[in-house]
Amino acid sequence: MPGLIHVVDDDESFRTAIGRRLKLAGYDVQTYASAQELLNAAPDDERPGCILLDVRIPGLSGPDLQTRLIASGSTLPIVFLTGHADTPTTVRAMKAGAEDFLTKPISSEQLIDAIERALARQSAAQAQRRRLDIFRVHLGALTQRERQVFDLIVRGRINKQIAHQLGTTERTVKAHRHQVMEKMQAHSLAELVSIAERLGMLDANDD
Repeated sequence: MPGLIHVVDDDESFRTAIGRRLKLAGYDVQTYASAQELLNAAPDDERPGCILLDVRIPGLSGPDLQTRLIASGSTLPIVFLTGHADTPTTVRAMKAGAEDFLTKPISSEQLIDAIERALARQSAAQAQRRRLDIFRVHLGALTQRERQVFDLIVRGRINKQIAHQLGTTERTVKAHRHQVMEKMQAHSLAELVSIAERLGMLDANDD
């Protein structure tokens, strides 16, 4: 599926020209004359795509639209493309997570490179979210005792310590440990700890 590029710019001739360039490069394109038009369209951020956004547009500005989209939970990457670049605006946009901040006029090669970086970042972020969702499903499949064993394993406790803390035998702990590894689909302790970190089960104060 080709990427869908959402172009937000109040200059109709620019929207037409940039839309033609992007379509020739193989992308699908949707254009908007204002930030509100894009908000009304509520673009799907699960489809590969990004937003090509001007800074100075009537009504809601480009940076303000960026803020609004972040607040709404949108994960579509944003590439700013403007003829009115200044340092404070650039810094604000990049700190807020913009993929790039480009200045008009721009070559097709520079534009495509920026878009491809944005699409690659979106793909990687989506893969991480899907992986995290899978980990959560696996975590939910653990019994209460298996969850307790999991918590202690990833904090560095050995079987003997876990057995003592839970008031059970080492043999039982070993059985639970095997189930935890199998259900979480972890092949090593290091992988199990990594999963726990991604799930937010560990923090800097853990042993």
